[in-house]
Amino acid sequence: MFPIKDTVHSRSFPVVMWLIIIANTLVFMLELSLGPYRLERFIFRYGLVPARFDLFDPFTWMPVFTHMFLHGGWVHFLSNMWTLFIFGDNVEDRMGSGRFLIFYLMGGVLAGLAQAFIDPTSRIPAIGASGAIAAVLGAYFLFFPGSRVISFIPVFFLPWFIEIPSVIYLGFWFISQLFSGVAALATTSGIAGGGVAWWAHIGGFVAGLLLARPFAAGRRYRVWYPDEFFPY
Repeated sequence: MFPIKDTVHSRSFPVVMWLIIIANTLVFMLELSLGPYRLERFIFRYGLVPARFDLFDPFTWMPVFTHMFLHGGWVHFLSNMWTLFIFGDNVEDRMGSGRFLIFYLMGGVLAGLAQAFIDPTSRIPAIGASGAIAAVLGAYFLFFPGSRVISFIPVFFLPWFIEIPSVIYLGFWFISQLFSGVAALATTSGIAGGGVAWWAHIGGFVAGLLLARPFAAGRRYRVWYPDEFFPY
């Protein structure tokens, strides 16, 4: 299932969401400009390598922040930015731009720490915005249970578009990440099986669920669905 759009209309322009997308794009363009050797050094310096991270050493904390702006290729970059584009505007609208920025960064940090905690001896750099975006998905799951996600599903090479309730779409996504993360624990190929940091996704989503309400506290908001208004 590939998400095309959601059915919640944002009331304000998502300034921070677009700034995050622009920042990720600029860093990705920088990655593309580097040769293989320089790119490898760049990734190992600014990616989160769990084996090098020390909770009590402030000098090892920089990659906890910088890793969420790095990507491993076009598919990785585009899929993350598209997901943020679909779901991020509504969460920013609900929280407010300033709070959303802090929420996004905290979600990415907690996602990275979750991956480092689960696989502390790994020397493979964890990179990508997916942990922070998973926190956005967790907040969306909590804030907009009545929305639907218009999704593309290929059926025998024919396009099929279907509206899926967001709680089902995001709930299925989280359960799939959880199953994959638990399965990876039992393998000898490493926790980040197949190059995917499953526990960063899981940790980010859970962080989003826990932080969403506090970050939206005190803000009056009404969710506008296509058919009617629902107080929230």
